[in-house]
Parts: sequence; C-alpha cells; structure tokens
Amino acid sequence: MKHIKHCSVIAALAAAALTFAGVAPAALAANDGATQDAVVATRSFPKTNAVKKNILAEASSTQVESDSDWGGVESLNVPQTKSQAEKDAEAAAAAAEQQRQQQAQAQAQAQAASRSAARSDLSSSGSFTVTPPDGASVSSLLTFANQFVGKVPYVSGGNTPSGWDCSGFVQYVYGQMGVSLPHYSGAQATVGRAVGSLADAQPGDIIANAQHAAIYVGNGMVINSQLNGTRYDPIAWVFPSSYSIRRIF
Repeated sequence: MKHIKHCSVIAALAAAALTFAGVAPAALAANDGATQDAVVATRSFPKTNAVKKNILAEASSTQVESDSDWGGVESLNVPQTKSQAEKDAEAAAAAAEQQRQQQAQAQAQAQAASRSAARSDLSSSGSFTVTPPDGASVSSLLTFANQFVGKVPYVSGGNTPSGWDCSGFVQYVYGQMGVSLPHYSGAQATVGRAVGSLADAQPGDIIANAQHAAIYVGNGMVINSQLNGTRYDPIAWVFPSSYSIRRIF
C-alpha cells in the first residue's frame, strides 16, 4: 500500500508540473504583449540624454517660434535710462545754450535800442533823421558819419546830432558802432592801437591831440566838427602841430 501511495504522490506531482508548465507560457505570452504595449508608450515620449552641466548658468540666447503669442509684451517701448554723468552733461549743455541765447537776445535788443535812439536824434533845425550804420565795417562807419556833413552845428561839450564839438562828434560816431570812447580829444589820442605814420593810416582811424579830434577818411583828409559845423578838411589845416593816429577796427 505504501508503494501505491508513493506512486500516487509522484503521479500527482508530475501532473502538477505539467499543468504549471502549460500555464507559464501563456502567462509569459500575455506578459509579453503587455511589455510591448509599455514600450510603445515609452517611445512616444523620447528620453533626453543630454545633461545640462550648469543649471544655474544664465542663458545666452533664446529661440522663439515665429507664431508665438506673448500678449503684446514683445512690442513694449521700454525707456532707456541714462547715467548721472550723462544727465549732468546734458544739463550743462542746455544751460550753456540758454545763456548763449539770452546773450544774443540782449545784444540784439541793445543794438535795436541804439538804432532807435539814433533815429530819434534830430539836428537843431529838425531837417533830417539820423540813419544808423548798417554794419560794423569801416565803410559803414564812414557812410554813417558822412550824413552829418553840413547839417550838425558845433556845440562846445555836445555829443549828439543836435550839436557837438570835435571829440563829441568822434565819440558819437564810434558809439553808434558799438565802441565806447571818452569825450576828450587828449584821451581819444590814446585809445586803440597806435599807427606809426600818416603813410600807414587807414580810413576810420582816429587822428587826435590835446586840441582836436577827427576821423581819417583817406587821401590826407578827415571828417570833423569845426566852429563852422561838421565838414571834411585836410589834415594839414586842422592839425598844424603833432598828432596821434589810433586804430580802433
């Protein structure tokens, strides 16, 4: 009986082994199908093999798709900031330009006022209106002075077209050209630059000594104020003694 029981046990074990062997391939086949499905799913999301070595480093460039929509932020006009030194330099330049404009305006106003005053100065007879000089050249000075010839009387101590003396005439003419001169012939003999001789004299130079003052017009002639009025005279007639030649322009 014991032998029969042993045989039965062996047979049962053999049957069980055969059963397990049949189930295992089926299970493996089923598992193999599941594994294939998992591989397909994994391949739909490729793995990244490149490793970023320094994840804290700042990116140096960025690629953006052409059809990306950032809500208009890419078109914002961001103001550029300036350093304090740049701001100071701009402020200094603006202040200098403003000062230059103010000076130019003040000069223009002064010239306009001078011309206006010249126009209002009349001779004692009231027969003419003074025309101011049209520039700062010697030619303008001589043309300006010429309009008084035969029109303005001699007045001791005077220095306007209503009447003047010799130095007052020279002072007035040069004053309308923007040059301030003293009202005394001896002082006028020291202004400007000295000219060595009459041969070197030029029209517009002042010729003066302690007794008389005049404006040289060339060819040995001067324009001056005498007792008989404003006129042209030869230098030899009005300066019988020594004199000084002074150049302003």
